[in-house]
Amino acid sequence: MLNPQLNKNGELQHLLTIEGLPKSNIIHILDTASSFVSIGDREVKKVPLMRGKSVFNLFFENSTRTRTTFEIASKRLSADVINLNIQASSSSKGESLLDTIDNLAAMHADMFVVRHAESGAPYLIAKHLSDTGQSHVRVVNAGDGRHAHPTQGLLDMYTIRHYKKDFTNLTVAIVGDILHSRVARSDIHALTTLGVPEVRAIGPRTLLPSGLEQMGVRVFTDINKGLKDVDVIIMLRLQNERMSGALLPSAQEFFKSYGLTTERLALAKPDAIVMHPGPMNRGVEIESAVADGKQAVILPQVTFGIAVRMAVMSILAGN
Repeated sequence: MLNPQLNKNGELQHLLTIEGLPKSNIIHILDTASSFVSIGDREVKKVPLMRGKSVFNLFFENSTRTRTTFEIASKRLSADVINLNIQASSSSKGESLLDTIDNLAAMHADMFVVRHAESGAPYLIAKHLSDTGQSHVRVVNAGDGRHAHPTQGLLDMYTIRHYKKDFTNLTVAIVGDILHSRVARSDIHALTTLGVPEVRAIGPRTLLPSGLEQMGVRVFTDINKGLKDVDVIIMLRLQNERMSGALLPSAQEFFKSYGLTTERLALAKPDAIVMHPGPMNRGVEIESAVADGKQAVILPQVTFGIAVRMAVMSILAGN
């Protein structure tokens, strides 16, 4: 099957997932993002690359942080941004997803940034645009169900490259609720594509999906063993809203067994970095002393996220 994200020349036309995305495309996005970051002061430049283009933020699922960074990124590219709170509009009146897309495309949209609770919704939109002769409209997946969150995966890779320079000698641990995490999936695909020799998944059995080993991941249920000598720790948010049934005894129990504390961080390499996609649950996944400590790079991740989203949008817009 042809990769729907790439045109026949192998150039990015939509960003739907990191899975199957060639390494050269990932590196191109990271290199483009670094051109938007002013060295030293972590500021993101304003450039006129998308002047006159319209970006529609279609969030069928709540997300303040992702929506805000996409909005800032669009404005730094000088695009016109239209934010739509879909829960409160057309879909509640019974209009189908694709009807909504057709109506917005008729308003001369150049790009849709889509977050949806259903896995695969951005694919459906990209395919529909192609089938109806509107393939000039680009689609960026801002998170779909449990499936993928490609820009978060890319900003995580940017952050790792910024602090560690090279991917080929790292051990990276992803800790927590991997079962429900689209970020974990995107990170695993990106890390393995970029040549990270050891990716570890750490969590309770109930929150580890089957098939991780086939993805090239080493699985640990003991956090102390899993964190031994790692270079990068990616903590995941405990996704209470996506949990069903008795997967976990309680948040306190989770912290006792899997929370990142100062003592556990000491098991990693002395220069290990700590990452988190946010928003953090302090005292559940991570101790405040670690979240605010010198090894945490959680706030730089947010800044880099703006540059990475700018890179994705400017590449899709043909720059």
